[in-house]
Order: sequence, then structure tokens, then C-alpha cells
Amino acid sequence: MSEAAIVGTGPNGLAAAVTLARAGLRVTLFEMADTIGGGLRTESLFDSEVEHDICSAVHPMAAASPYFRRFDLPARGVRLLQPEIPYAHPLPGGRGVAAWRSLARTAAHLGADGVRWTRLMGPLVTRSAGVVDLLLSDLRTPPSDPIAPLLLGPRVLAHAGPRSPFVTQEAKALLTGVAAHAVGRLPTLASAAVALLLGHTAHSTGWPLPEGGSARIAEALAADITAHGGTFHTGHRIRDLAELDRFPLVMLDTGAKEFLALAGERLPARYRRSLERFRPGPGAAKADFLVSGPLWRDPLMGRAGTVHLGGTHDAIVRQENAVVAGDRGTVPFTLVVDPAVTDPSRAIRGKRPVWAYAHVPHGDVRDPVPMIREHIEQYAPGFGDTVIAARGRPAAAYETYNPNYVGGDIAAGAMTLRQSLLRPTARWDPYSTPLPGVYLCSAATPPGPSVHGMCGHLAARSALRRQYDVHDCPDLAPRGREPHGTGNPRSTAERNTT
Repeated sequence: MSEAAIVGTGPNGLAAAVTLARAGLRVTLFEMADTIGGGLRTESLFDSEVEHDICSAVHPMAAASPYFRRFDLPARGVRLLQPEIPYAHPLPGGRGVAAWRSLARTAAHLGADGVRWTRLMGPLVTRSAGVVDLLLSDLRTPPSDPIAPLLLGPRVLAHAGPRSPFVTQEAKALLTGVAAHAVGRLPTLASAAVALLLGHTAHSTGWPLPEGGSARIAEALAADITAHGGTFHTGHRIRDLAELDRFPLVMLDTGAKEFLALAGERLPARYRRSLERFRPGPGAAKADFLVSGPLWRDPLMGRAGTVHLGGTHDAIVRQENAVVAGDRGTVPFTLVVDPAVTDPSRAIRGKRPVWAYAHVPHGDVRDPVPMIREHIEQYAPGFGDTVIAARGRPAAAYETYNPNYVGGDIAAGAMTLRQSLLRPTARWDPYSTPLPGVYLCSAATPPGPSVHGMCGHLAARSALRRQYDVHDCPDLAPRGREPHGTGNPRSTAERNTT
């Protein structure tokens, strides 16, 4: 049985490991942190009973992506809980607007833009699987649904320009808040594609939260890996590829900068220079709050899984473009999640977690807690009085937590049009590298960031074709009565005996 090493146990590293293990390889995973998961970690920060999602909290792509459709999280005991309102957006003056699971209900609250919203999202919802498969592909193979690019193309172009096709402030802000998930300049072709991908899934597969927290996804992936003979080494940072020379196949769930550090002088000069030109994007600063009650007084916001704080369309555009330019003087666009709205089990004895991200300039060193707390207070007066404890992670500190998040760039590379198509370099197979048997499988490769597992899955399939002439996709579905368990890797003592 051939062996493979995977460096990094974020969702893409885990997805690559599942795919390779299912194909019959013996996989060994190395993780610098003491726990697996990367962006899928859930931990108690302030109170032993209340768990906080350390990175991602809401997972539209865990319900929609081709990889997770095959892997079947619900069949493995992961409950993907759907909020009644996937996302909502408060506006100045006490107004608010929401994207409901129901497309018709959403349109009914958008006044003059109701018909436009339906025309924009309706056809994408009807062919959602094909749309998602296209946007979460390697962008180099023919689409599974040939109609999907015909639907997407005109819509992306219409919403990538400076003039929004919508006429109401509500519809403009609702879509622009989703476009801001691209964490970059607005509007662009890349941000329009992100808006349509995430926007339409609100009305199809939804924006679910895993019951109990994001770590449940990582645990399900890890359980499948261990069930197929894989092993984990946590608290073990690989600093040089030479440490892995005994493995005929190496998969790197690392960004461009970390790959350069690992490979050293092994890389050809031309490829090295191309990686050095791969630009990081703006930063994200995270705040976690432990609070004593529900976050929102507004009943509309109080039913939403995710709330976008940014004001009007014009205000969001100004904020995001200022962040790209490095301006620290604006109030940052902020995403807020009160997980207990969707998953009541997250509220324990009157205490509950609140999750918030703010978009800030690359490498920003400011403690995000004061500015995020103040921003939430603008839309939820009295929020500060409910805060029991808080912890902030500045953008500049994220690279220490995860070397892939350079300067707080949680997208592992700016989501410009060029860098969306050519991640991380102009190479027909973006997962292969000039080093024999070494592949990239991180969000620095297509299709980019989010918890969809496709970067890892596609990289593993590329490796199987190139290294072993295996062209069929391994079966990823649960088999028989395989134990779901917790998926926790074996203890250090157990690992050291193998």
C-alpha cells in the first residue's frame, strides 16, 4: 500500500486525506496545533460549558459542495441546522431586510425589486447543483451542467459594475453584504460571483450551522480517515519538506508563503518568483463574546443565522475599498453570528457565544473587540451590557494561529479575478508543483476559500491520476455501519507506539 503525507488538517487537508484513504493509500496527517480542524475548531474560551467557533461558524458550502454532497455529513451524524433567515441586514433608521429560505417570501419584502430578485436568483436556485459545481470546480474542466455558465455569465456582469441593477436600498444592501464575503474591492467580477454563489444558496441548500459547532465537521472527516487506516500527528509542525522525503506523495494544505518556506531552494526560480507574486488580501479581525442573553432586539435580526453590519450599499462599497487601500479610519464591515438563534443547545444556563468578524487592512494590529463591540451597539443597543467576557484576535495575529492566514488574510490569497482563476500560479494543473510527488491542496488553489473541501478533493484526484493512473473518483459515502464517533485523533502516547 502506497503512503501519503498531508501537511495541515484544515477542511481541505482532511478532504484530501479522505479521498486518498478511500482510494487505498495509507495517509499520515501532520498538524502544528494541538487539535485538528484548521478553520473548523470549536473550543471553550471563557466558560467550560459554552463553546465558541474559533474561525468559521456558518457553512453554506458544507451543504452545497459536490464533495460534501458525496461525503454526506447528515448520514454521519452531523446535523446541519437551518436558520429561518439565512442572512439579514440592518439599515440606518431602524429598517432591516432579510433573505429568507423562501425565495418568494424574500421577494415579497423587497418592494419594487422583488421581481428583480426573483429573476436574479430563481434560475440559479432551479439549477443550483450545476451552478455550485461550476463555481466550486477547478475552472478548467467542462461544466457538469452546460446551462449553468449561461445563467451565471450575464448575471455576474450585471452586478460587477458600479451601477446596481436594483433600485431600492434594501435589495442593494442585501446583495452587497453577500458580495463583501469576497473580502476585497467592490464591485468586481469576483465579488459578483461570490454574491451569486452565496446569495442563491440561501434559497436552496441554505446557510446551516452544524449542531454543536464547526468542529463536528472536522470530527466526521477525521473519523472516516481513521476508519480507513489514517493516522494523525498533532502538535507537530513540518518546517522543511526534507522531513517528508520518505513519503512518495505529499499534499500541502498550506498557502503560497508557507510552501515557499517549506520547499526552500528546491523550487525552480521561475516557479518561486510566481509564488512570490501571489498577493494576500485584506485582513479579518475576530472577536468572540460570551453574553448573558440574546443579541438582537429587532425580531427580524433575531431570526437570522448571519447578520451583515455595513449600512447601505454605498457605505459597504466605501468600507471595503478603503480596507483594500489600507485605510484604518473607517468603521469596518462586520459579520455577526449568534449561534444559539439556530442551535439552542449553544445557550447554556443563560450564557451564549457571539461570533464576529470585521474586515480590516492587511496586517492590522488593532484589538478588534472595542470597534466590533461599538459597531454591534449601533444596531443592537444594550449589547455591551450583556457582555460577560470577550477575546479579540487582530489580523496581524492570525498568521501565528495559522500560517496560511498571512496578515489576517483568511482567504489564503486576494480574491481578484486573476487570482481566482490562476491560484496560486498560471499552471494548467494548479494542484501540481514542479516537485515530483508534491501537491498543493489549500484554499490558495481553485476554487478558493470556504469550507467546501473541494481544493483538497480536487488536489487528491489530480495526484491519483498523475501518480497512480487512477481516474475514477473514490466512493466517499458512508459504508455500512462505520463508527461515526468523535473523530478525535489518537493520543500522543498511542501515536508514539506506532
